[in-house]
Amino acid sequence: MASNNNLLVHLKNCFSAPSLRSYLAEFISTFLFVFTAVGSAISARMLTTPDVTNSASPLVATAVAQAFGLFAAVLIAADVSGGHVNPAVTFAYAIGGHIGVPSAIFYWASQLLGATMACLSLNLFSAGEEVPTTRIAVAMTGFGGAVMEGVLTFLLVYTVHVVSEPRLSGGGGCGKRGFAATALGALAVGLTEGACVLAAGSLTGASMNPARSFGAAVVSGRFKNQAVYWAGPMIGAAVAALVYQIMACPSVAAAESRHGNVEAVVV
Repeated sequence: MASNNNLLVHLKNCFSAPSLRSYLAEFISTFLFVFTAVGSAISARMLTTPDVTNSASPLVATAVAQAFGLFAAVLIAADVSGGHVNPAVTFAYAIGGHIGVPSAIFYWASQLLGATMACLSLNLFSAGEEVPTTRIAVAMTGFGGAVMEGVLTFLLVYTVHVVSEPRLSGGGGCGKRGFAATALGALAVGLTEGACVLAAGSLTGASMNPARSFGAAVVSGRFKNQAVYWAGPMIGAAVAALVYQIMACPSVAAAESRHGNVEAVVV
């Protein structure tokens, strides 16, 4: 009976005004990131001449765009929803008990919808340009692609955990962070994203974000190897959350959550 009451309380909290603001923040920030990530890929493809087959310029351009895009996306949503911008990040925080499962589901829905709307907007406003999807290199297997995505996502999510640690913000561990600390953390996350794209963009597309791959697949109608971009990032994110809890804060008491005004209880 008590567990049923707790579940009802958590579900009620999912529809509170602060929670709804968190979902909207995740939608907008994910839209921003996916719009820049996929849009830069479209622009790079349009500007690449047919006689240039092995230029690194498109990879560098998309890496820079994704780095700045994620930096901005995390920054604008950090104080409202925690700035997840990625279902894998939300999954990691759910495993760590920082966000309840019901709220995480709404976060995922907001992120997937934001990514899909971003890709749909690009398709409509770019004179019908084909939306590029993430895909693995011809020489790679699906398993190898999933492992690569898992490793990349581990690095990204571990960075997210480190820069969002309240004890490192100079706020005395109270969970309050100034704008400078938030901006520096968002920059570190963005730089990690860009570095990972440079490292493995030619192998798997370096998605690290199921929503980014899902949105492009929905709009383009090509779902090949979608499992790679879900299994790899989710496993990598889970490992990052567990490793961070074991290594960095094995006995830290529950602190004020920065992932929206929701109770940090895993149901």
